[in-house]
Order: sequence, then C-alpha cells, then structure tokens
Amino acid sequence: MNANGKTKITAIICAYNEEKTIEEIVCKATDYFFDEVIVVNDGSTDKTDAVLKNLLNYCSFKYIVLVENMGKGHAMASGIELSCGDIIVFFDSDLSNLKEEHFEKLIVPILNKEVDMVLGQPSETTVDFRKNPLKSLSGQRSLLRKDILPIVDKMKETRYGVETLINLYYRAEGKNVKYVLLNGLAHPNKFEKTSPSKAMTEFIKAGHQIVTTALKNFSYVSRIANSTKKNND
Repeated sequence: MNANGKTKITAIICAYNEEKTIEEIVCKATDYFFDEVIVVNDGSTDKTDAVLKNLLNYCSFKYIVLVENMGKGHAMASGIELSCGDIIVFFDSDLSNLKEEHFEKLIVPILNKEVDMVLGQPSETTVDFRKNPLKSLSGQRSLLRKDILPIVDKMKETRYGVETLINLYYRAEGKNVKYVLLNGLAHPNKFEKTSPSKAMTEFIKAGHQIVTTALKNFSYVSRIANSTKKNND
C-alpha cells in the first residue's frame, strides 16, 4: 500500500510478435485505473517494438525491451521485478474485445481478500470454459505481489511452463484460487494464429516446457500430494 493506505495495482503485459493486437491491449490497460502498466517486449522480431514506441507518445506505461526472446516466464518475472503494485494483473497480448469489466472480475476478489489468486478464462475460445482441462494455464490472472516474489527467479527459467510453476507453488502453499469467466473476451489458439505445422511444433515445445517445469519443481508436487493425503485421512 502507498502512504495513504491505498492498494496499488499493476498491470503487466508480455508480448512476443503481437504487432496486430498489442495496441488495443495496451490502450485498454492504460485507460483503466491501474496505478501502473508495464509492457515487456520479449525479443519480438516483427513490428511490435515500433507499435509500442509509438504508443509511448500518448499512453503512459513502463516499457521493458528484452533484446532476445527469453520466454514468457522470464518476461513476466522482469515485469514483477520492476513493479510497485500490491496487486499484479497479467494479461496476454493477443486478446481481442478486452473490456473494463474483465479487469474488474480479476481484481475485485483480490481486493476483497476473498482469494489469493484469480484465473480468468476468455469465453470466446474453441473449448468451453467448464470443460477446458487447460484452464489453469490461463494467462489472465491476478495475485498479490508479495505472494509471488519468492518464485520470481524460478519463473525466469520456465518459458511456457510459468503458469504451471505458479499453480504448483500456490497449491503447495495452500492458497485459495478462484476461476472466473471473462464474457466476450476472445483468445485465439495457436492454430488460428499460424500454420498447422508451426502450431503443432509450438504445442509440442510448450508441452515439453510444462513437463520440464513440473519435474524441476517436484517438491511442490510432493507437498500437494502429502497435503491431500492428510486431508483424506
């Protein structure tokens, strides 16, 4: 909190080659009441950098440029390290139809101290929210900065396994998580963004990074299993 006792809120947006959508996301975030907006360009090779530099002329945000692609986990960690908010809200940079109500659905449960983390699922996806086995990997989430600081260094090594690391850590720590549906928000899958062959390659790569992250952090898995066993005894 700041000197006046107000809870500060930071929005962090990480982008890699999202020249078509990044402007809309950043503009919506900077128009909202966030105390700060941080945009991390994760070594983009398209026109993402040019778009963001132009936006700096009329939008207020902190801009971090990683000279090479370090992966989503490193980009998110870089944003966290620079942030000053008590609450951090993450949004993917390839969304469409982003609205203020989506920010509020993620923020309010944290502000009201109902839960420790909120995961938001865009409604306009190919898989129904209620049946989506991957909804815990959502890039739309909010949490307390103090809660995630202990794993910032680990996040830098995870690439697409970052959400898995965060989820495992929160479960191991016994923290409460809430899922919310973000009505009207659209998030394309990899097959909608690129060729089938490239999309499949990306899926395999992401899957490998997720499994690797889980194996490297097996201590969290063990803690979760032991906690579950105790609760069932």
